[in-house]
Amino acid sequence: MKKKDICILLVDDEPDILEIVGYNLSAEGYNVITGENGLEAVKLAKKYNPQLIILDVMMPEMDGIEACEQIRKVPALSESVITFLTARGEDYSQMAGFDAGADDYITKPIKPKVLISKVKALLRRFKDKEGASNIIEVGDLVINRDEYKILKNDKEFMLPRKEFELLSLLASQPGRVFKREEILDKIWGNEVVVGGRTIDVHIRKLREKIGDESFQTVKGVGYKLVV
Repeated sequence: MKKKDICILLVDDEPDILEIVGYNLSAEGYNVITGENGLEAVKLAKKYNPQLIILDVMMPEMDGIEACEQIRKVPALSESVITFLTARGEDYSQMAGFDAGADDYITKPIKPKVLISKVKALLRRFKDKEGASNIIEVGDLVINRDEYKILKNDKEFMLPRKEFELLSLLASQPGRVFKREEILDKIWGNEVVVGGRTIDVHIRKLREKIGDESFQTVKGVGYKLVV
């Protein structure tokens, strides 16, 4: 996909952020749509179906956390990558963002070159898995990678994008321990600077939805899916 065909939705209530970040993304060749509050974020996301959504956390009308939750409820936006803009040291906002379904966060202030590198990493698609089945069946769990749907005990539900990809990775080889470094590389990309806590948050959410007994922590190494 060419850069001009990639739509990035940037939402922040600070005009300077919209101008500076929007300018750098547009200069890189991306199609940039901007909004000033959470309500606009949801409305514009539904209208333009962007590949990447960059949300500020503290915004009027509706904050970024709630906007993210609303966007994640829209099936057509299940594959959109969502990242938050957070002030340095806002650990609570970062944790709340992951819980709401965000894929990552960008700490303000950020240098233009670092921003572009971060955006490229977030937009990176998974390598094509030629010959791989798009349906994974593990015990009473069925994963449909084409439709981003999960079946467990015949009950269908959907997961936020990163949770789905993490579950798919672990389910691709049940019983195998995936090292934390490998998970970060395959799910977030080695250009994205995230901490190990990111994995822990997503595993916790999967345990709540799929079942705690389905995931095993190998202390100091990583995680595996238990059949």
